[in-house]
Amino acid sequence: MRENELEQRQMEAAKILAALRQQEAKLNDIINLSKLNEKELDELYNTESLDIPQIEAHRDFGIKLATDIKNQERVIANTRAILERKQEEVREAHKKAEILRKLKEKQEKEYYQEFLRLEVKEIDDITSARFNIG
Repeated sequence: MRENELEQRQMEAAKILAALRQQEAKLNDIINLSKLNEKELDELYNTESLDIPQIEAHRDFGIKLATDIKNQERVIANTRAILERKQEEVREAHKKAEILRKLKEKQEKEYYQEFLRLEVKEIDDITSARFNIG
């Protein structure tokens, strides 16, 4: 039963980790797009004739991308916090499963020791009964 809980927690953590990787990839895409926008804006500034509406569009787009980057960084920070909590849950579930496994091994060992003790006692009783008869 504890093994199922452990597996479930591990699957949940893996899903969160996959989501985090996707969010980081999205952030990288936004950053790359922002760099490309800045490069295009620099090229517009260096042309012979300034195209003011196009420059304003690139500037506005750059501002939007900067906001998107900050928002995506917040999303990533929140996802990392959730992942840390899930990883702690995985560690706790692993500890519980390990404790139960050790307890089971201990009880199994005690059972077999008791079984052997009773078997030895029975053999001793049989042996002493034979010597008492003969």
